[in-house]
Amino acid sequence: MKSIILKTASNYLLPLLLLFAVFILFRGHYKPGGGFVGGLIASIAFVLHAFANGLQSTRKLLRYPPGAFIPTGLAISLLSGLAPMFAGKPFMSAEWLSIHIPIIGLLGTPLFFDIGVFFVVIGIALTILFTISETIL
Repeated sequence: MKSIILKTASNYLLPLLLLFAVFILFRGHYKPGGGFVGGLIASIAFVLHAFANGLQSTRKLLRYPPGAFIPTGLAISLLSGLAPMFAGKPFMSAEWLSIHIPIIGLLGTPLFFDIGVFFVVIGIALTILFTISETIL
């Protein structure tokens, strides 16, 4: 698409949508939201950028192929599930540190699990959507 309005708007909306996606990610382990919804919002931000600026421009912006986010997210989620086992607790038990970060809240394994889900959703959604758009164009 060659709309100058969409191209200009997408350049401003991309950082705002990514910031909103991170907000939803961090909000998720206390209220509705989390890694899945945040990952979808981040994916939508990159798809909007691809519509306005072209797929190759968005691929350069990402720096890594979208499929690379999938194993990274799976590893983070797996490690967050294994961490409680070192303390003698069952797999995927919630463990919390006593550190309270002002905006995020308490650090714990559920947050890291959500971060892993965030990366997996971005990787899967962008891989599917970029593959479809490459076959259409």
